Amino acid sequence: MSASSAPEAGLRRGRLGTIHLVFFTVAASAPLTVLGGGVTTMYAVSGNVGAALSYVLLAVILAVFAVGYAAMSRFVSTAGAFYSYIAGGLGRAGGVCGSFIALAAYNAIQIGLYGLFGAVVGDFMTTRFGVEQAWWVWALVGLLVVGVLGILQVDLNATVLAVLLLLECLAVVVFDVVSLGNPAGGSVSLAGLDPGNLFAAGLGAVLALGIASFTGFESGAIYSEEVKDPRRTVARATYIAVAFTGGFYALSAWALTVATGPENVQTASAGAGPGVVFGTLAEHAGTTVADVAYLLFVTSVLAALLSFHNGVARYLFALGRERVLPPYLSRTGVRTGAPVAGSLTQSVLALVVVFAFVATDRDPVVDLFTWLSGVSAVGVVLLMTLTSAAVVGFFRRRPEAEVNTWQRLVAPALATVLLFAVLVVLVVNFDALLAPDNPRYLAWLLPAVTLVAGLAGFAWGLILRSRRPAVYAAVGQGMTEPTPADEDPELTLSR
Repeated sequence: MSASSAPEAGLRRGRLGTIHLVFFTVAASAPLTVLGGGVTTMYAVSGNVGAALSYVLLAVILAVFAVGYAAMSRFVSTAGAFYSYIAGGLGRAGGVCGSFIALAAYNAIQIGLYGLFGAVVGDFMTTRFGVEQAWWVWALVGLLVVGVLGILQVDLNATVLAVLLLLECLAVVVFDVVSLGNPAGGSVSLAGLDPGNLFAAGLGAVLALGIASFTGFESGAIYSEEVKDPRRTVARATYIAVAFTGGFYALSAWALTVATGPENVQTASAGAGPGVVFGTLAEHAGTTVADVAYLLFVTSVLAALLSFHNGVARYLFALGRERVLPPYLSRTGVRTGAPVAGSLTQSVLALVVVFAFVATDRDPVVDLFTWLSGVSAVGVVLLMTLTSAAVVGFFRRRPEAEVNTWQRLVAPALATVLLFAVLVVLVVNFDALLAPDNPRYLAWLLPAVTLVAGLAGFAWGLILRSRRPAVYAAVGQGMTEPTPADEDPELTLSR
């Protein structure tokens, strides 16, 4: 690492614009991954015909959240994103708490996607080329590709994501057109857009997988140190991403119910999984279109893996730079400006967890992908709830800030209440995500992962306050210079 990176080199500034951040944010949720993996799983495990409307509901909540979040982004521009926001509004110990929740949540969704990636690539290689390998072999190939791209220039990553995102969005549009043009039974059913069908059995699973589809929502803020105009770019990209994903996912989820028929959508999704999407394309648009779409499904999952990997690496960079975690995590590439140490650390962690699931013979989709998606959903909602509360606290201490009452108080307070309500529904109904043969204790153990991470982070924050006050004072500040050794003797050896 020493040959290609140096501590405190810093992230490269001025590389990214609004369109880059939109690509990072939308690619993190990956439209074709949401349709082929998230939507089909949602219908299969919940049986909720009105699930499409959950995307509209969640988009509205996230839009309310984005009001205060975007306003605060004008005053906070560090790679720590939510971590820095919470530290600025709820105190430094609260910020460390938020950072641990974020690491647990984003690592969970990123690592869980390796299960989905391994399964879909394995299926594609077997059915199209007759090449049979265990799912984890393909997962390791994906891990290697993501690991290499993760240490390259961030604008190169944005270019890769942009190309993949445009292609997969085109594939989803084709599916929507084909589905709405060839409805089951000969007529387009509006049952999937009936609010009465949404607020029925399986709502907890619907919200969990729905919010998981929006995971990566803070991508804009994560890259705020690398954008050309952080005061405007982050807010603009956030609003665009929320509006686009909410509407696009709702339309596509409804289109699936039209293609299969509302009464058949659960059976079809449970039986074929992603195959229900590509089977529809093959039937009405031809096998070539279906094959191309399936290949784009693979690259869609890869794009999501890369986006989450980049986000986790920047969280680790921010925490290492501020000495909340070991300082070596703040090492960046001299030529690329990428957070090399954070990237490599995330890759190693993903490798360990994937092999743990392999060693225990767990299913890559039913277990690895679904379990960790649920863990991530709980963590992300908890993180956003704390961030909304932090916005209120932040502006309460800054009455002179040029922010109106809607932005500084009403919207963030409302978002806090709404997000907390979603969190309660997620936790209480977490068992809806589990397969019938899964151990029952997982219904409380899995959602507890991010809660325990938060408590551990808060405890670590209090320890820093008492034992390393110089480090504690810099929490959430985006420190760019090393803390002097005479201020914090414990850093002497770490250098």
